[in-house]
Amino acid sequence: MPFFDSVLLAVLVFVLLWLLSRKQSRQMCLPPGPTGLPLVGNLFQLDRKAPYKSVVKLSESYGPVIMVNTGLQRVVFLIGYDAVKEALVDHADDFIGRGPLPFLVKITRGYGLVISNGERWRQLRQFTLSTLRDFGMGRKGMEQWIQEESTHLVERIKTMKGGPFDPTFFLSCSVSNIICCLVFGERFSYDDKHFLRLLQHISQILILISSPWAVLYNIFPRLMEWLPGGHQKAFKRIEELRKFVIEKVKEHEDTLDPNSPRDYIDCFLTRAIKEKGTSTEFHNDNLVSTVFNMYMGGTESTSSTIRFALNVFIKYPKIQERMQQEIDSVIGQERFPFMEDRKSLPFVDAVLHEVQRFMDFAPLGAPHYALHNITFRGYTIPKGTMIFPVLYSVLKEGKQWATPFLFNPQHFLDHNDNFKRNPAFLPFSAGKRACVGESLARMEIFLFLVKLLQHFTFSCPGGPDSIELTPEFSSFANVHRRYNIIATPR
Repeated sequence: MPFFDSVLLAVLVFVLLWLLSRKQSRQMCLPPGPTGLPLVGNLFQLDRKAPYKSVVKLSESYGPVIMVNTGLQRVVFLIGYDAVKEALVDHADDFIGRGPLPFLVKITRGYGLVISNGERWRQLRQFTLSTLRDFGMGRKGMEQWIQEESTHLVERIKTMKGGPFDPTFFLSCSVSNIICCLVFGERFSYDDKHFLRLLQHISQILILISSPWAVLYNIFPRLMEWLPGGHQKAFKRIEELRKFVIEKVKEHEDTLDPNSPRDYIDCFLTRAIKEKGTSTEFHNDNLVSTVFNMYMGGTESTSSTIRFALNVFIKYPKIQERMQQEIDSVIGQERFPFMEDRKSLPFVDAVLHEVQRFMDFAPLGAPHYALHNITFRGYTIPKGTMIFPVLYSVLKEGKQWATPFLFNPQHFLDHNDNFKRNPAFLPFSAGKRACVGESLARMEIFLFLVKLLQHFTFSCPGGPDSIELTPEFSSFANVHRRYNIIATPR
């Protein structure tokens, strides 16, 4: 067949498939959405730098449940607090699936807590939550770990002697050491070059995941496997991180005492021994991928939030001063802060909540997945559809926040300046797939930042006006700008 005839036939096939898809959409009462083009769907209608903004804009015409075609795949987006809460909480069992996003499948090999569904997910989640609680997550024991690590952080910052420095890796070391104590049973020195290299990899991976390379990989995974680009760099860094986790698992296997578990890995290995010879989910592939998820996720999201908070303090020095005054009056500058102090620090609590709302770390939310045909708000979401609860649309919704695009601690204060909750505060998502490390992250953000404000006043060489709070990169995550800061001892 001549080349021209082959191309023409291919085009006709794609057009036919597109027309059949549109006919099926009408028959199944699929969620509304913009008409797309054959093969590329609605890709050209989405801002590659901030796709969540494009989706929210489309919802103005099509409503809070919209369907968009990305290449050959349908994707449903849930927009606004009401739709997100109704799906993830009120219809939790329907929306419990985790989307097999190709990038996530690639880095996890399809194993582990984050990417799993069904019985595997249920067993791993139950085990992970109970094990982390046993090791103190959300309790006094964990407070002591964070307090100890915050002392190391303060002492390291003091070595800067009031000069400008980039706090990124100091904060990453501190936060990572908490998760390392939980999963590996050890903390690492701020001078450990291998540890610092791995932290640098984690930071770079987040940037690459939020780049167009990752978006293209998720749409055309087979094609992108053969093409060079940022995604290939990310995969190389991921392999080094996986190798580190595998080495730690091997060390634990060689020194395991089932009667005296030291950390998460020991508990997992002990459970695996008990279930050996059965059809168990407690095997090496699930262990390595789950630990990898916890190590990477538990490091970057929280350390980035703390770093962003420092940018906020510098941008708004009066807010920083008021926080310090409240801390001084309740705790002073010497004793360790405790989580129970939070109720006596309403302004501090309000600012830290507003930091998380305004930062909006994961604007698209984690991908969910239709494990069966879902009926939702009169629409049919077909089995196999990827579903994104757009957290940006919740954390920046005008109906829920007085000034959604301004940093405003009053969002979390009543008329008497008492702390008030807002149900639309969902930075960790909601429902059965909400972040398993939420309580740990909240504890770290509060204890680390209060400790830092007890000891330092933060500024930067360029002054408050030089700080820009909009993200530098956006897509899967909002990656915010880094600045050299000055920590002046109080």
